[in-house]
Amino acid sequence: MADPAQRRQAIEPREISQESDTQLRISWADDKVCVYHAAHLRRACPCAQCVNEWTGQRTLKPEVISDDLEIRDLNIVGRYALNFRWSDGHETGIYSFQYLRDLCEQ
Repeated sequence: MADPAQRRQAIEPREISQESDTQLRISWADDKVCVYHAAHLRRACPCAQCVNEWTGQRTLKPEVISDDLEIRDLNIVGRYALNFRWSDGHETGIYSFQYLRDLCEQ
């Protein structure tokens, strides 16, 4: 297993690119490249509106998110996360780089 410094470096994005309205690409410092579909990211939203803060149970029903959902805006939060504004109006989720990397590994 990698030491903590190597693991930390691995989850630092080298490049973040919105390839289209429905696709995001992240190249990580360890040369791994992950491509994310907007609807998949929206269904995985970690915010309190989409996940019960007490139980951790997902409250967002995946079937209500259209496969045609688009990324309308993308912002970097500090040095640790991304925030999206989706075409369905949702914009409260903060996706840490660690969370995005974990989604890619699944």
